[in-house]
Amino acid sequence: MPKYKPILVVMVKEPRPGKVKTRLGNDIGMVNAAWWYRHQSLSILRSVIHPKWNTVIAVTPDIDVRRSRVWPREFKRISQGMSDLGERMLKILDSFRFGPICIIGSDIPDVNAKNIERAFKLLMNKDFVLGPTLDGGFWLFGARKTRKISRKTFKKVRWSSIHAYDDTIKTLGTDRWASCDVLSDVDNESDYMNSQKKMTF
Repeated sequence: MPKYKPILVVMVKEPRPGKVKTRLGNDIGMVNAAWWYRHQSLSILRSVIHPKWNTVIAVTPDIDVRRSRVWPREFKRISQGMSDLGERMLKILDSFRFGPICIIGSDIPDVNAKNIERAFKLLMNKDFVLGPTLDGGFWLFGARKTRKISRKTFKKVRWSSIHAYDDTIKTLGTDRWASCDVLSDVDNESDYMNSQKKMTF
């Protein structure tokens, strides 16, 4: 039987002012927010790449999957689709026949390969893993077997709220899940100022 490497998918948006990190843009300006997001996303890609897994980027909007010059060419690219976050993650999970697979966002300054490795290790004994954020959301979702994911997963989750993590757990339909490292994302000016102390270029 062939041995498949785990898959890490990094969700990215084309960094256009007014189209990405708009909550942050309301605080620091849309151009500044797009600039920050572009460099932060590239920094994350450098931080999480590892020979133990294959790293893929999931791009939105779909029109930019192939033609975008922002994202490094060495990464395989797939589309996210244009639905809500839950539907886009289901689409990503459906793109791969085998697990384990982890999906992460691209606005988590502290994430690195060690965080990802711990998540994959948890999936050796659990069906799902989630990485909580300090604001009640999550920065990572992982599944051991993609073919066993229910279509009810992510339904009625209150995205961009303090309930997103707990709501998602309720949709899993199993207690065979685990929590991994707690990290913070960047949504507002306070988060942004903290991230500037950690960003690498």
